[in-house]
Amino acid sequence: MHLRQWQSECVNRALEHFSAKHKHFLCLATPGAGKTIMASEVAVQLLEQDLIDFVLCFSPSINISQGIKQTFSKRLECRFDGVIGAVGCSYTYQSMLSFKEDFWQLLKQNRVLVIFDEIHHCSGSSLEDANAWGEEILLNIQSQAEYTLALTGTPWRSDQAPIALSRYTDPDNQIQCDYIYGLREAVADGVCRSPKIVLIDNEKISVTDEENETKTFNCLDALFKGSLVSYQSVIKNDVAIRHALTLATNKLDDIRLHNPNAAGLVVASSIEHAAYILNMLRNEYAQTAEIVTYKEDLPSLKINEFRNSTTNWIVSVGMISEGTDIPRLQVCCHLSRVKTELYFRQVLGRILRVDKATNQDAWLYTFAAPKLVEFANRIAEEIPDVPVVFRESDTVTVSVKLGGSEIIRASSPSQDSHTVRFSTPHITAPKHPLIAGSNNQNLSWPTSPSFEILGGFREKVVSTFNSPF
Repeated sequence: MHLRQWQSECVNRALEHFSAKHKHFLCLATPGAGKTIMASEVAVQLLEQDLIDFVLCFSPSINISQGIKQTFSKRLECRFDGVIGAVGCSYTYQSMLSFKEDFWQLLKQNRVLVIFDEIHHCSGSSLEDANAWGEEILLNIQSQAEYTLALTGTPWRSDQAPIALSRYTDPDNQIQCDYIYGLREAVADGVCRSPKIVLIDNEKISVTDEENETKTFNCLDALFKGSLVSYQSVIKNDVAIRHALTLATNKLDDIRLHNPNAAGLVVASSIEHAAYILNMLRNEYAQTAEIVTYKEDLPSLKINEFRNSTTNWIVSVGMISEGTDIPRLQVCCHLSRVKTELYFRQVLGRILRVDKATNQDAWLYTFAAPKLVEFANRIAEEIPDVPVVFRESDTVTVSVKLGGSEIIRASSPSQDSHTVRFSTPHITAPKHPLIAGSNNQNLSWPTSPSFEILGGFREKVVSTFNSPF
């Protein structure tokens, strides 16, 4: 098998680490870089050197587990399903909770390499601070495994808990990785796409409180600081959804002129939210689209079918957030209620996997909530030497139609702000039970106080990343 340079380096580093009598190895590689293939090569080398007898793999979802099973079976040229004659098996972290003592005897009686994909799901440096999966690792794997190989693209947890099997520096408590392959290197090597994040904002948002008093805000940051309107209310607002989907579908249509199989992902906040977006994509934007949630029958099968189809969009609630390999995804709408940096980077990773298509664009559209702006800018600050482009002219006119009236605005974005303004099309809302309010601008999800988006939308484009994660 032909390995990328970073994969070969990491394999050699891991083998040297193990030969030096160190049992646990942590690899940090940016999402989409090919960690599973690298891990399978480590397993092959250890088996060929007769240093291990079996390989066990654990990952956070059935879909990822199945992908690991296929990759390892192909590389090892044998079954990888746990039956007689197989050299190993792939499981989910959840399955660890149901294993009996006879299963764990496998590690005590044999030399086993245990591989953990997205190890950050497992926390605990001791039983006192471990979660359920981390506890199983501490009790049954940490001391019993011959070697462990932990993989992650985001080496931290939102709850700040220590990651299982990891080492931290003292006193600054920084995680110590045995090999790091960052996004800057991956983009430079052509291993990952160079992504662009579009931060969507609005210049006039009207809020009416319970006492019928109205305030106007000129951006989302001011809205959240000066009112009780929540981020979740914005991502469920009809006007806001339409604008985000208009930008995203237009971009995907452009990409599909060169890559007919290119696809987009919408990360929704709930099953109801996903169903509403699916209806909009199909009926208003004439896009082919599918939905996958935990309530779907055989969601892994639907994801696999989408991977190999020509369907334009897949709308998901937490099912395609990390580890899922769909290289044809090139556009993403982040409309999830989750605003952690871990989740933000994992969602971005879904559109970074390079394929053989002519166009390798990767675009993420999301609203300019303060935390999301912070995450995007934190990554962008790491590449001061890379210019931001995509501005067609210095002056762009914004045309917004609302309730039959037309508002015309002109702006001259400064070179520092890198702001791009787009016209907002007037789309008549369908007769749909989730829509309520004047001008069909608000969904029936409760918001307190009520608000309307009346101004022109503006987008800041953050381009090309140089991140260690």
